[in-house]
Amino acid sequence: MQIRLTTLHAIAAGTVTLLFRRWERPRVLVGGTQRTPVGVLEFTAVDPVDAGDLTPDDAEAAGFADLDALRAAQVGENQLYRVAVRLAGPDPRVALRAKARLSATARAEIAERLARLDRASKRGPWTAAVLDLTAGNPGVRAPDLAAGLGLETLPFKRDVRKLKELGLTESLEVGYRLSPRGRAWLRTKRLN
Repeated sequence: MQIRLTTLHAIAAGTVTLLFRRWERPRVLVGGTQRTPVGVLEFTAVDPVDAGDLTPDDAEAAGFADLDALRAAQVGENQLYRVAVRLAGPDPRVALRAKARLSATARAEIAERLARLDRASKRGPWTAAVLDLTAGNPGVRAPDLAAGLGLETLPFKRDVRKLKELGLTESLEVGYRLSPRGRAWLRTKRLN
């Protein structure tokens, strides 16, 4: 689910506890989580609601100035859903990517995971190329990086997200960079 950064910060601060979305069917589940720049969100309720049944309390919990502002923002034909949300904790990838010292076990795990990603790819090995490109071009737009590899932007972004799951890359406001863990991994590879 797309959530504005200002809203994410309000969720983290506890001042926003509800989101409203129009969907054909719910796109999040009760108990589901989503990693965001402010941490892991948990969805604690997902209920259909009629716009006419919205309350001033709903508006306040969703961060709107008043009920009229909340109702004005709910345009569209699909079913309106009230989604209760809370910050469940920090994103575990943040701590992982900060680990600049890699044990032999960590190096072996990273090597195996990267090899598995390369083997699963229909276009062949890609992880080393994306890591090297990211290392040499921090803060460069994803479309420009993708073009450098002859890829479309969305497949490139999926690849970078896979590396992010391993704690090797991190997103910037524009583009990406290697995390301390990613830089340590590349140093290890260059020494071997």
